[in-house]
Amino acid sequence: MRYRLVIFDWDGTLMDSVARIVGCMQAAALDAGWGHLDETAVRDIIGLGLPEAIDRLCPGIDAERFEMLRSRYAYHFVEGSRTPMPFFPGVEAGISALRNRAERRLAVATGKSRRGLDRIFRESASGGWFHASRTADETRSKPHPQMLEELLIELDVPVEEAVMVGDTEYDLEMARALAMDRVAVTWGVHAPERLAACRPVYTAGTVEELFDWLNR
Repeated sequence: MRYRLVIFDWDGTLMDSVARIVGCMQAAALDAGWGHLDETAVRDIIGLGLPEAIDRLCPGIDAERFEMLRSRYAYHFVEGSRTPMPFFPGVEAGISALRNRAERRLAVATGKSRRGLDRIFRESASGGWFHASRTADETRSKPHPQMLEELLIELDVPVEEAVMVGDTEYDLEMARALAMDRVAVTWGVHAPERLAACRPVYTAGTVEELFDWLNR
């Protein structure tokens, strides 16, 4: 078995949620009086914790407008948007195949909040797929490696037996900081050449390629 622990990013890696995130962030910025946010700029911050994302998108934003933007984003994402968020085709079967090995552990490391991830777990009936998870509001935001450090400790797996899978440089640089193996996926938000600069051990162009490689 190549790895005892496989850690997945969520948005843009397992779930096709990018369009919803972009639309909700743009709507929230308008609600808060900040103005229009460029789609490319919003896509670029996906994977960061929400406070870090807002700071990057809206440099110099005052505290009142910051809080309004954050609350309106939460509203649009949970209640206002009807943009679907399916798993990428093949993800459910791929996760099931990984779980067939009793000694293998699966985890999530995401820029979502704990409340947001737990809600998605419930709505998609996917919480039982994973042995542990970390969110940006209960530890440090990517690309700081703290959430990976905590997952390694919780699941009692040495770093050399773990791999991080993600679609952004934030995911890969987080793993690189620990000298953890990392796999890039190209169906998410960051371009392949940007991911290549993070020196992944493998780059998957399709979901099938990813799970075939992990199951070798």
